[in-house]
Amino acid sequence: MKEKQKLILLKNVFKHYQMGENIIRAVDGVDMEVKQGDFIAIMGPSGSGKSTCMNLVGSLDVPTKGEICLSGEDISELSESELAELRGKKIGFIFQQFNLIPNLTVKENVMLPMTFQGMDKNEREEIAEELLGKVGLEDRMDFYPNQLSGGQQQRVAIARALSNDPDVILADEPTGNLDTKTGDKVMTFLDKLNKEGKTIIMVTHDPDLAKQHAKIVYWLKDGKVEKVTKKSNVTSK
Repeated sequence: MKEKQKLILLKNVFKHYQMGENIIRAVDGVDMEVKQGDFIAIMGPSGSGKSTCMNLVGSLDVPTKGEICLSGEDISELSESELAELRGKKIGFIFQQFNLIPNLTVKENVMLPMTFQGMDKNEREEIAEELLGKVGLEDRMDFYPNQLSGGQQQRVAIARALSNDPDVILADEPTGNLDTKTGDKVMTFLDKLNKEGKTIIMVTHDPDLAKQHAKIVYWLKDGKVEKVTKKSNVTSK
């Protein structure tokens, strides 16, 4: 069987912040490997370092120490513009707060990441319409975010995350602002994307969500990986 491609690799990664005279060890020596087709959950209580870890995994931040490779490239050696371009092509982001632009229509929100990649307008429109059809919002393309329910806004966010056909979808508490029924629908859609070959990394504080959907769970505590749980077996760290 062909070895799965390594998409993201963290090697002994630290992220420390200076707060007055104190040093906050938000991430404190984390190793993580994300391969093509994985569904990974990063779990932990508030203050465990999972949000900082998400920013590092998504190349939104660079480490204080250690190595982060995105598709084989060490991100610490890239300029901010090079990193933004690589991130824009390789990773699609779904945020808990949706982060839609309020004065853009649904279709314009989905088109936005493609604009940053310099894609032709007709192609952007065609892809946006296709993706909104996929998430069942073809009849809401010309609506604005404040005219949609929370679940509909999250589906727009998913369509936007898919717009540049990224290798990895990074979902930060994707059901955090949704009721249970709507949250289940969103997770079913993420499962479907994973079955179609997309790599999913989900940050959550909900152990049931992690256990039900993820193939691999990284459990964080005090900025360290406490254990790694895989489907059917547990590997203690």
